[in-house]
Amino acid sequence: MMSWLFSVVLTVHILVALAIIGLVLMQHGKGADMGAAFGSGASGSLFGATGSANFLSRTTGVLAAVFFVTSLTLAYIASNTVKTTGSVMQETVQSAPASAPAESAGDSPKAPADAGSRAKDIPK
Repeated sequence: MMSWLFSVVLTVHILVALAIIGLVLMQHGKGADMGAAFGSGASGSLFGATGSANFLSRTTGVLAAVFFVTSLTLAYIASNTVKTTGSVMQETVQSAPASAPAESAGDSPKAPADAGSRAKDIPK
C-alpha cells in the first residue's frame, strides 16, 4: 500500500517543484514596475499592471505550502518503511560480539573461548 502512495506523493512533489520554478521565473522583479510607468506594455497584460503580480505571488505561495506538505509526507512515509536491504558493513558491525570486560591487573591474559567465530567474519 505504501509504495503506490509514495509514488503518488513523489509525483505531486516533483510537479509542484517544477511549477514553482516556472512561476518564480515568470514573476517580475522589484524594478519591473518602473518600466510599466513609462509604457512598456505591462498594463495591457492579461491580469492588468498589478493583477499578474498578485496572482503569481499568491499561486507561488499556495504551491510552496503544497511543496512543504508533500516534503513532510515523503519524510514520514520513508521513515516508516521497513528497511529490506542494507550495507554489508552495517550487518557485520551489528553482528560483532560485544567486547569482554576489562581484566584486573593480577589476571593473566587468556585466549578467547570462541576463537573459531572470528574465522567466520573474515571474507573469503
